[in-house]
Amino acid sequence: MDNKKWFKEAKMGLMIHWGLYSLLAGEYKGKRLPEDRQPLSEWIMKIMEIPIKEYEKLAPAFNPIYFDADEWVTFAKEAGMQYIVVTTKHHEGFAMFKSEADSYNIVDATPFKRDVIKELADACKRHDMKLGLYYSQELDWHEEHGGGYKYSEDGIIDTVWSNSWDFPSSDKKDFSICFEKKIKPQVKELLTNYGDIALIWFDTPRVITPEQSRELYDMVKKYQPDCLVNSRIGNDMGDYYSCGDNQTNETKDGMLCECPCTMNDTWGYVSYDNNWKDANKLLETKNKLNANGVNYLINVGPDYLGRIPAPSIDILKELGKMK
Repeated sequence: MDNKKWFKEAKMGLMIHWGLYSLLAGEYKGKRLPEDRQPLSEWIMKIMEIPIKEYEKLAPAFNPIYFDADEWVTFAKEAGMQYIVVTTKHHEGFAMFKSEADSYNIVDATPFKRDVIKELADACKRHDMKLGLYYSQELDWHEEHGGGYKYSEDGIIDTVWSNSWDFPSSDKKDFSICFEKKIKPQVKELLTNYGDIALIWFDTPRVITPEQSRELYDMVKKYQPDCLVNSRIGNDMGDYYSCGDNQTNETKDGMLCECPCTMNDTWGYVSYDNNWKDANKLLETKNKLNANGVNYLINVGPDYLGRIPAPSIDILKELGKMK
């Protein structure tokens, strides 16, 4: 099937936010995330300004013994999903796959020592599910030269989105160092080690240059010609448009479009967030988006043991029966 045709017909996909932040579950040193920042639980390292050396202590504690790729994929199919998008590296800089480019990854830095992206890729192939990979191509708080160090005007997070507590001097930062040392090699690993990839989901472009965005786009097409690239690669590039988070009224006329949305208030796992949307609400949103030609990308946040929260499973299975 034509790569754009399948996306247009998919209607609904499952997004998975999972990383070291899942261990913290929205709390750090006796404090919960501020209420207005709670939806950004995967940003806890930035919001709480957790030093790298302190945050790295999470890796030896990360042992998701209940993770089962086949269970995740079969659940997604039962819920009516046509594709999965999973975080391979979020802004925290920790890779959920085996990376030769950086040992800060789930195989080399945790007792789990399993490549969950490989297991998910294999499960998707077994169950005929299309696989999408999320990768934070600019923000990387584990790197001195991770992007986001120029001042922003939107005030969503802060004046700068980079690691400004370990590395406070923005004028000494050079994203091209991180881009060449880590970003490009890891993107190549994802494109060459995991079989067919349906789409690459980039995120949060701030300082990335048009030349760097083009280099990533061309790399995707070189190794995976049929792989779609979302608009958050930056600099007005990409094969389809990613709406703003939970922005269900947003569309992009004449372009393939997808809206990422949470089921409760958060993306990554937060132990105390029980503000779940019911299946009827999800169906209402799905129908609204699909009527406008927009795919509905519904997020789940597995916990630190590799379990998708039970309410997520119950609600999405109900949705799967309703559609």
